[in-house]
Amino acid sequence: MFYTLDWIIIGLYCIGIISLATYISRKKAGSERSAEDYFLAGRSLPWWAIGASLIAANISAEQIIGMSGQGFVVGMAIAVWELTAAIALIVMAKFFLPLFLEKKIYTMPQFLEQRFDKRVSLVLSFFWLTVYIFVNLTAVLWLGSLAINTLTGMSLVNGMILLAFLSLAYSLSGGLKAVAMTDIVQVVLLIFGGLAVSYIALTKIGDGNITTGMVQVYQQMPEKFDMILSPDNPSYNNLPGIWILIGAGVWIGHFAYWGFNQYITQRALGAKSLKEAQKGVLFAAYLKLLMPLVIVLPGICAAILFPVLDKTDQAYPTMMIELLPSGLLGLTFAALIAAIVSSLASMTNSISTIFTMDICRSFSKNEIQQSSLILIGRSAVVGSMLIALVMAKPILGNSDQIFQYIQNFTGLFTPGILVIFLVALFWKKATTLSVLVAAILSVVMSIFIQASFPDFPYIHRMGVVFFVSGMGCYLTSLAQGYLDQEKAIDLSGINFKTSKAFNVNSLIIVSILTLIYVTLG
Repeated sequence: MFYTLDWIIIGLYCIGIISLATYISRKKAGSERSAEDYFLAGRSLPWWAIGASLIAANISAEQIIGMSGQGFVVGMAIAVWELTAAIALIVMAKFFLPLFLEKKIYTMPQFLEQRFDKRVSLVLSFFWLTVYIFVNLTAVLWLGSLAINTLTGMSLVNGMILLAFLSLAYSLSGGLKAVAMTDIVQVVLLIFGGLAVSYIALTKIGDGNITTGMVQVYQQMPEKFDMILSPDNPSYNNLPGIWILIGAGVWIGHFAYWGFNQYITQRALGAKSLKEAQKGVLFAAYLKLLMPLVIVLPGICAAILFPVLDKTDQAYPTMMIELLPSGLLGLTFAALIAAIVSSLASMTNSISTIFTMDICRSFSKNEIQQSSLILIGRSAVVGSMLIALVMAKPILGNSDQIFQYIQNFTGLFTPGILVIFLVALFWKKATTLSVLVAAILSVVMSIFIQASFPDFPYIHRMGVVFFVSGMGCYLTSLAQGYLDQEKAIDLSGINFKTSKAFNVNSLIIVSILTLIYVTLG
């Protein structure tokens, strides 16, 4: 139950974050804001803002609510998506960022246009706009509103409107800089809120002692701490045992998401330098190691404290409303809102960047003025949010495990996207037609396998589709003459060397992950 103190804290958060964003978004007297300022923060972001913004963009309602729900059902095994992401972030920082920052691009489709042609760029632009609006935005709005409904009784529609308004209020004017610089506040709240829920739940289970509580949880539900599921586990199809680590599927998802996803990479593209971007990505990798305690552990605790729930996605909200005292409830609720609105802001900012810089500029016969680009971008932010508000309930209203829905849907396209970017970066013989063939094969093969072999784990499906799409790309290039392409990237001119500090921290992260899986696997 919310008390006056909780509402005061929530109100102070909303006023504070909007005020901070407004302060950051202010223009210097007599200066004119450019598209680079709005969409890429003037390429001036420091490492701490990049790292925090990467996590804030990634962790939202579908993670906090959806993954806690999966923790309720499956246990710690679902944390594979959080833990192994740290490896993908390291690879992205070392091998992908040097190439992207060298090109000084705004968007991922723009890179593909430079490497291939406008057709590939437009195909990917329209694809990402569709996924961001109809999958990502709708999921964040719906799950966020579901949490607000569970906690406060506010209607789902009003909850979505509130979240959309808060997101637009602090991000619309200042663009990426307003989003990224406020994300450090959002991430602090997010981590504090999740750890507070875990701490209080474990203390309650352990009769006042957190260590006893942890032991009790493990003794009562040891299967929830299996990092590698056995074939007889009901969730094996979604997390197929050791293959979740050594199979291609999870890594395909990671590298496509962390390496080539616009609303993720846009933060690094706005860095003041490559070294600063790499430090920021490492910071995000460390934060990823905390996420199982912040997101998954509350769901496991809920399986003991509240074993009967109407929907598994109610696990985290139920823990909050039933366990947290006045004041802390308001602060944790503010943390949940922070995670939701920061992701909404990140997605809409990337939608506006792609729509403006890749689509509008492609179809415009004349050069568009900087002020007009910013106006188009802001209009795209508002338009995409309105579409997501209207479509959220029809798309997700009857879905129980929305996190799994997102993973399954994006898995249809992810293998082809990864093939396209890998050959674009590292294979000089890739042609425009070859990558278009890879994209088509990815969708066709994914749908065929899903329809013909519904019990085939989607993790394995992504691996098969990735191989088929890659072969299609190779054979098409072979049929076209197998020649080095004029627009191919000269890798000899790119410096992939990283600092000693980067290498040491990468080793520490890998060692921590190894210890976790050896101990709990």
